Amino acid sequence: MKFPEVWDLTSIFKGGSKSEQFKQFVQETDELLITLERKLVQQISLDQLETFIHNVQEYMQRAREASAFISCLTAQDVKDQEARLWLGKVTEQNTQIQNIWGTIENFLVELTEEEWKAFISRPSLVGIAFNLEERRQQSKEKLSSLEEKLAAQLAIDGYHAWGNVYNSAVGRMHIPFEENGVEKQLSPGQLQNRMNSSDRLIRERAFKASEIAWEKEAELFAQTLNHLAGFRLNLYKARGWDRVLKEPLAINRMKEETLQMMWETITENKPKLYKFMERKAKLLGMKKLAMHDVSAPLPVEGDTTILYVDACQLIIEHFRAFSPKLATFTEGALRDGWVEAEDRAGKRPGGFCTTFPISKQSRIFMTYDGTMANVATLAHELGHAYHGYCLRELDPLAQRYAMNVAETASTLAETIIAEALVKEAANEDVKLSLLENKISRSLAFFMNIHARFLFETRFYEARKEKVLSVSELNTMMEKAQREAYGNQLSSYSPTFWASKLHFHITGVPFYNFPYTFGYLFSLGIYKKALVTGSSFEQDYIALLQDTASMTVEELAEKHLKVDLTNKAFWQEAIDLVLTDIDEFMTLTENRC
Repeated sequence: MKFPEVWDLTSIFKGGSKSEQFKQFVQETDELLITLERKLVQQISLDQLETFIHNVQEYMQRAREASAFISCLTAQDVKDQEARLWLGKVTEQNTQIQNIWGTIENFLVELTEEEWKAFISRPSLVGIAFNLEERRQQSKEKLSSLEEKLAAQLAIDGYHAWGNVYNSAVGRMHIPFEENGVEKQLSPGQLQNRMNSSDRLIRERAFKASEIAWEKEAELFAQTLNHLAGFRLNLYKARGWDRVLKEPLAINRMKEETLQMMWETITENKPKLYKFMERKAKLLGMKKLAMHDVSAPLPVEGDTTILYVDACQLIIEHFRAFSPKLATFTEGALRDGWVEAEDRAGKRPGGFCTTFPISKQSRIFMTYDGTMANVATLAHELGHAYHGYCLRELDPLAQRYAMNVAETASTLAETIIAEALVKEAANEDVKLSLLENKISRSLAFFMNIHARFLFETRFYEARKEKVLSVSELNTMMEKAQREAYGNQLSSYSPTFWASKLHFHITGVPFYNFPYTFGYLFSLGIYKKALVTGSSFEQDYIALLQDTASMTVEELAEKHLKVDLTNKAFWQEAIDLVLTDIDEFMTLTENRC
């Protein structure tokens, strides 16, 4: 079976950024939104309100379809100026929809409790009752409708614009890097792949080249970060919100107690992870790991490169053992050109999965160069795509799951592959390498993500008082990394705040802790799957279908029978990682 390495976008809209089909689609959305805005007069009946809720959900899907298309175009070619011009239009439409929702939410707030209960009991609204209740409550904590509309409008050329400036600047970056005596100009994404090399000299040179490149652009990126943070904080202040985490916790539908318990349990277990780091350093022939060594693979004799087609077959095979439906879906997605994996210049760094809700498809973006990390990324993004597939027939609002549970499906997919590969390793060296890779993934969630969380929390608190300089940001970043890694590294990455896209994303604040939540939550799900057996497949689908219709605490209670504010759940999940570490330590006892 053939698995194309370049995705197919023509089945969504033909013609790329010059697509007449896409242009007409966007224009039609404009007309629909204008018509709906005109109908939202001061006095409307409950029947009209019900209709408008369904209308705006439909238009919301259209805007998501357009946004996904543009994100694909700008990712596959950072020099596509036509696509960049469309970004402004798509942002405007999303702002219009946000404003329409604001007006609808005002109507919802004005209903008496008796009227409200009767309204959300209507048959066509039962499936989104949770989401409407959520919007109604959140609306009570915001500014007036006119003020929120003004803020959203100003955000287009303010808040979101700073995020676009960052993306444009990163898109034009070309970093010189010498390979085999030839100097190449690499994109940040290509250079990042070099930092996953099994050759430490290559990793070290790539890391130094990266730090120099990001330091060179740091003044600009300090401006983008400070300004988008300033906009966000001023909006919070106007709403009377004094806690920086209020919005990210609400978006992720989780309690602060849950977040605190997760980090506390992780921190308590970190000393056990330090032993693994010490052992890995010895195996690599050094006293301490450097930042660019943390996720480095252990040396294995022979060529360990995995061809893309082989990676696809491997993932399908191991998914099938866990869930035949997941495997069948994955095979179709890979076969039908849902993945952009080609290793070429001109692509943006990183990887993502975006959903086209009207087409009921997804597209996965990454740069594949044959490493085990790439295989994990592909499995991860396929997990995202399957999540969207399981929700495709639900009401649009009931498809809008939060980032933390989004990361659950993806990290579970990674876990399935990692577990299977370790068990089926051809020999002890290969097993050790795979086991190390699996444990190092957990270090990323427990330490790298923790460093991001610590940095961003402290940055926003400091930003309330003043604009921070490049030097201050570098110092704050390194301090967070030292704390998160327990001072176990020989070097750190002060410019990480500039190089990490997630700090500059305006759509979702605090694009960090949901990854760790999703990882540990997925381990809990995986553990239950092992106990339940083949019958768990349908239970898993049911869990995914509830992810956009309840809080994470309710989701865990319903499907896993656990309390997320209790330490026990988090410790049991971490224990799975500690078991891997114990096995790794046993296998390497006589190798140092």
